[in-house]
Amino acid sequence: MSQLTQSQVETALASYTDPYLETDLISAGALRSVQIEGARVDVELELDYPSEFLKGGVAQLLQTALENIDGCEQATVNIGWHVDAHKSHDGGEALAGVKNIVAVASGKGGVGKSTTTVNLALALAKDGAKVGLLDADIYGPSQGIMLGVADGTRPETIEGKWFVPVEAHGLKTMSMAYLVTEQTPMVWRGPMVAGALTQILNQTQWGELDYLLIDMPPGTGDIQLTLSQKYPIAGSVIVTTPQDIALADAKKGVEMFRKVGIPVLGMIENMSMHICSNCGHAEHIFGEHGADRLAETYNTRVLGSLPLAKYIREQADAGTPVVAADDCSEVAMMYRHAARRLAVALARGGEAASDMPEIEISDD
Repeated sequence: MSQLTQSQVETALASYTDPYLETDLISAGALRSVQIEGARVDVELELDYPSEFLKGGVAQLLQTALENIDGCEQATVNIGWHVDAHKSHDGGEALAGVKNIVAVASGKGGVGKSTTTVNLALALAKDGAKVGLLDADIYGPSQGIMLGVADGTRPETIEGKWFVPVEAHGLKTMSMAYLVTEQTPMVWRGPMVAGALTQILNQTQWGELDYLLIDMPPGTGDIQLTLSQKYPIAGSVIVTTPQDIALADAKKGVEMFRKVGIPVLGMIENMSMHICSNCGHAEHIFGEHGADRLAETYNTRVLGSLPLAKYIREQADAGTPVVAADDCSEVAMMYRHAARRLAVALARGGEAASDMPEIEISDD
């Protein structure tokens, strides 16, 4: 029987290519330790993005690869993970316990940004991360409905100073919808909206979070500028459709984040294709490859493409987004793949951020 070597172990481990890191685990620097005792080998791996899904099938796959080495009779593979904190600039107010703030934005309304945000948040949580969700669309908050939070739900308070997030489907959530009724319109000027958002962010006891996803309102106005100025946002995601009009507005969103020094982690293309539920015919109603072209222009990536599907809308309206309803369905897996690519993009630095400019906001 030949003596096992670390080189043999690493070669066996390198046979698996992580589809999100797009490299093998050795090249990715995931190997933490190798212990060889006679014909037994114990391996510890650690990735830098939520990877609970690897602990079953992939761990077994690597164990089999190790036991196929001549001289190895028994192998164990333990896969762990961690999430580091990232921020786009050193200025601004950090939120205690929150490692990464990710802004999900769009240049225009109606492209499915809120649906995307809630499903990305749920997908990250399904992979083991601690996730919060802030509905920053003060004028049209919708996350409470999508998460099935009953109308009239109010967050608990601590000493009359702090909000306790409303928990739904494993997420810690806050929204203006929890503080007003569905019939209450927010007839506020921009500075009032920005002030309300700042208060909600600062006065919510988020606890320990790996990610806080912020469902931004459409456009490039006060709320986006306030967040960019006051908080060290780790990165942003742009949601669009393939339609030329939506892409034109998405460009403005990308440019806005670039100018304020926030990395664009990638793009999500919604309504990329419609598949007829009766005959199965696939049609690109809003055009095709629009997000791919835009991502190439701005040296970023497409994190995922979602179809125009009745099921996605029905589940959101029912208060159980598709990832919560069936996390292994075909559509849910599209969101889960996108969320993993997002986490990897953030761990690997996203798009290089420029220096943070000074932004002045007046009350005019």
